[in-house]
This record gives sequence, C-alpha cells and structure tokens, in this order.
Amino acid sequence: MSDSTLYSLQSGMIVLEGGHTDHKAISNTIPINHLSNREPEINIHDPNDQNLIQGFNGDMSLQDMYNKEGDFDDEDDSDWEPLEKHLTIVKWFCVNCTMVNGDGAFYCHMCGEHKDSGILRHGFLASSSEDADSIQNASLKQNGKSEASCSKTLAPHKSTAVGFDDRMLLHSEVERKSLPHPERPDRLRAIAASLATAGIFPGRCQPISAREITREELQMIHSHENIESVELTSQHVASYFTPDTYANKDSALAAKLAAGLCADLASAIYSGRAKNGFALVRPPGHHAGVRQAMGFCLHNNAAIAASAAQAAGAKKVLIVDWDVHHGNGTQEIFEQNKTVLYISLHRHEGGKFYPGTGAAHEVGSMGGEGYCVNVPWSRGGVGDNDYIFAFQHIVLPIADAFAPDITIISAGFDAARGDPLGCCDVTPAGYAQMTKMLSSLSNGKLLVILEGGYNLRSISSSATSVIKVLLGEKPENMLENVVPSRSGLQTVLEVLSIQSNFWPNVGPIFSELQSRWGSYIFQEIKKRKRSRFVVPVWWKMGRKKFLHHILTEQQLRFNSKRRKKILWL
Repeated sequence: MSDSTLYSLQSGMIVLEGGHTDHKAISNTIPINHLSNREPEINIHDPNDQNLIQGFNGDMSLQDMYNKEGDFDDEDDSDWEPLEKHLTIVKWFCVNCTMVNGDGAFYCHMCGEHKDSGILRHGFLASSSEDADSIQNASLKQNGKSEASCSKTLAPHKSTAVGFDDRMLLHSEVERKSLPHPERPDRLRAIAASLATAGIFPGRCQPISAREITREELQMIHSHENIESVELTSQHVASYFTPDTYANKDSALAAKLAAGLCADLASAIYSGRAKNGFALVRPPGHHAGVRQAMGFCLHNNAAIAASAAQAAGAKKVLIVDWDVHHGNGTQEIFEQNKTVLYISLHRHEGGKFYPGTGAAHEVGSMGGEGYCVNVPWSRGGVGDNDYIFAFQHIVLPIADAFAPDITIISAGFDAARGDPLGCCDVTPAGYAQMTKMLSSLSNGKLLVILEGGYNLRSISSSATSVIKVLLGEKPENMLENVVPSRSGLQTVLEVLSIQSNFWPNVGPIFSELQSRWGSYIFQEIKKRKRSRFVVPVWWKMGRKKFLHHILTEQQLRFNSKRRKKILWL
C-alpha cells in the first residue's frame, strides 16, 4: 500500500486519502467497476488441458455430458462471463434523477427528463416553458434586493424563516463511481432556484444566519464516537461510513452547519421570534443514530432541533417523518423518551425496504411505549389518498392527544412522484395538504427540515408548495372523498389496532373504520374472485404453464388408453 493511501476502520468508517482506492481492501463494501480490468488471455491449447479435452467422446449426448460433468475440474470456468460483459456501452445519466439510460434514448426511462434539458443552468432551475437566462436574471435581481437582509438575523416581527448556507454544497462524493450518487449538491440548488424563481426566498421569507453546532449540543443526541468519526473526515480527501454514506474534507462543516441551522430555527420558532420555518439543509439526518452515521446521514438534524426546542422551554415535541424511508436513527434516539412523539410514514414491505426497521409493532421501549408510531406501507406506489387518509385517522388524532408545544417535520420528498429511490406517488399538492394539517398543531409552531428526495423537479416543486403553506397560502382541498387503496387501508387498520392500546381516543376510530371499510375490503376480494375466469385460463396461467398442462393432459390420456387396451386384451 502506498503512502498516499490511508485506510481507517475506526468507528466502522473507511477513509481514503489521495483519491486512490485499494480494491482488494474494500471490495466487500464498495462496488468496483471491472470493465477495464480484464484478465489476461488464456491459451486454450495449453498442454495441461489435453487430458480434459480427450475426456469428452464425440458421440456423447448432452445428457451424457451432463452426467459426466462432475468428473471434470471446472474451477477455471467458475468466473467466466460472456464477452458482451466487457463491451463498452455508451450511456448517459439523467441530471434530474441520476438514472442511467442508453445512448439511443432521448428521455429518461424513470422521470421522462430529456437528456439535453439543462434543468440546472448556472445553478438555476430551468423549465420546459421558461428560458434559463431569464430565470437567472430575475433571480439575481431578487438577490440584489435582499442582499442586505440575508446577512442579518431574524427580524423582531414574526415571519417564515428559512435556513440555508451555500457551504453545505461543498459536501459531495469525491470518489468516482459507476453511478452518480443521488444525494448530491444539486438537490439544494434546485430547491433554492425554485424558491428564487417564485420570489419566495430571498423575498417573502426571512433568512437566518448559519452557525456550526457546538460539541455540547451534539452530545445531547450523539455519542462521542459518532462526533469524533464525523470530525475525523475533515482530515481526509474522501471517507465512507457505509458503502453509500460518503464524506469529504468539507462534510463535517456542512453537517455542523445543517445541525446549527435546525437548532436555531427550532429555538426561534418556539420562542416566537419566527412564525414557522424551513431548514434547507444537507446532509440529511434521520438515519443517523446515537453512534452510527448511515443512509447518507451524518448528524440527526431533527433530533438536534427537538433537543434545542426543549432547551428553549418546550415540554413536548412532535416529530412527523414523511420521508419514504423509516427514520431508524430518530426512532433509536427517542424510543425511550415520553417527551418526544415520533410518527413515521414510510415504505416498509415487511422489512424488505431500506432500512428494514419501522414495523407497526415497534412502539417504543423502557417506558416510552406508544410514543413511537410507525405507519409501514406494504408496497410502493403509495399516493396522496393513502397519506392523507393516514393523517386523518392516525397522525392528527394521536398528535392532538399528545398536544405538542412544537411540531417538526422530517420532510423527505422521496415519496414524491418520479423519485428514483422511493417509487411512490405523492404530489406537491399532497405535501401541501399534509403541511396544512400539521400547521393546526402547536399553535402553528412548525419547523420543516429537508431530509431525502432525489428527483430535482419533484423536490423543488414539493418544497415550494410546502413553503407556500407556511407563508399562509391555502392549498388545494384534498380532504373530501379520500378513498384509500386496499393495502393502505389494511396498514392503517393494523396501526390503529396496535396504537389503541396506548392512545384511547383512536379506539373508536379503529372500530368505526372496521365497520365502514370492512365491507370495502370484502367487496374487493369478491370482485377479484368473480373476475378470475373472465379471460381464458391459459392467459392467467402463462404460456409455459399452459404448454406443460397440455403435454401432461396428453400423457395422461395416452396412458389411460394404453391401460384400457391392456385390460381389453
């Protein structure tokens, strides 16, 4: 190993310095591209192989060769791959969602973005109907008007505060990979550009100055090992806590700025210096636990904000996490704490979806039972109706009974339509409606903290819709005639049956839903049974099964005729 390469396995972290990678050392954790590392050519006329060749008889059938296969040593063939594997495939990566596409495609197969759309030109979000230069000029003009106010702290009057610092853009993946990392600086650029284009920020929102979180504040949430491991990354060019959780020399600074902004926003909102707020921050935080940085997250911003609110005088804090992934870090931090209620709505699929935690039966522990509420969707594609239905029957009833002093949203936008990781179907209008519903709690003291979300158009439009609600705009009314999917209803009923043991007010809701929607589930099942044979049987079975069925029937008929003939004789 050269002097320019350093590996540190302290606190479960792989650190690389000098931009070099020892593939053998980390091949078990970091995917390596072998396309350019071809094995040397093998001489098929090697004399040592002649005995092996002679072992095959030219008259052998395929069955004989198969039976004799065990007599031959095929160890050299165990890692064989077709030649096509080593061919260079021309491809392009979607700037909107990072998905890979073949060179012959003009539109991304995931999000539909054109390969030359230029969604981010000069750092500003471009749309199909607007010229990027005009957007930039308008945004620069708006920046000029608000340049003086950006350097100041919050004004004495109540307003919607936004926390942002462009030094958080320095956090990026240094190591070149076969795929671009979805958690990238363009996420903040896209949202900031969308807000600037709409004249929201700078403009209608009050900026808040960024500061680095102190070690004492971090120690309220994280262990000494976590704090030290994150700080250590500032000494190295590139670091990895897990194969997908990177850091560079500026990541520790970005994480401390993000945590500091969230803490100050929570304190300002609770104390009344701000009406509400939005933390436009990265790296995200809800996967970061007491000891471990993971899932793109270094410090847990929502947990730090809750701690800051309590330091400012809040007795009870509600955290609602609508990121498509379960916030395992936030749950771990507060699962024994009765002063913080954590409610998470996430894709779960029986533990198969990352990070695998967040089942409905995970309700807290050691006196904190009932203060962890998980709404685990059983499939992808979950949309507005299921989320709003869960808000109406789980989130708001339990939150009302808890009566929080401040509400914090872990606002991941990766459940949004078109997200490459979440693959769900929540719209900007859906996010706006959920924000409006939560603003009725805590006397409107609401802090929204950015978590995940990797489709630039989805996260920018969704974040803009949420901030418009914070500013007082009324969203589209989506509360009438909310009909959940069958799987969504089953999830809600499962959660209510469990949480009714801790929150008596949801017991009647559970009973009412069972009586009102139980017939809905039965009718859906009955409808599927009735339509089972609407199409031919072979269509349902599939061609392979159909052919197997036909051949089996022919064999049975042949055997039956043969038995009859024998009996007749």
